[in-house]
Amino acid sequence: MSSEGLHIPREKLSAQNLRLHYAIASLIEELEAVDWYRQRADDTDDAELKAIFLHNAREETEHAAMALEWIRRNDGEFDKHLKEYLFQEGSIVGREHAVEGGG
Repeated sequence: MSSEGLHIPREKLSAQNLRLHYAIASLIEELEAVDWYRQRADDTDDAELKAIFLHNAREETEHAAMALEWIRRNDGEFDKHLKEYLFQEGSIVGREHAVEGGG
């Protein structure tokens, strides 16, 4: 499980990096849950169960968005990149080339 995956002993991590780890691990878990619920919705032939799974997926999407916003507010690099790439029109890779100076 990603939330258990510290690569450095806990006592060597700053409080901020530990908080960021928790938030990133939570974001990963929420996104995994969205994926699982959507897969289950596609796989069931019961309309009511499908509706429940899709409802659950939407809830997990909300949780993921909240975690991502916390990460953005608390990590300058995430903030910079999210502001650069989110809610932009056109080619994502084209934007990356423009940002990196490739035109």
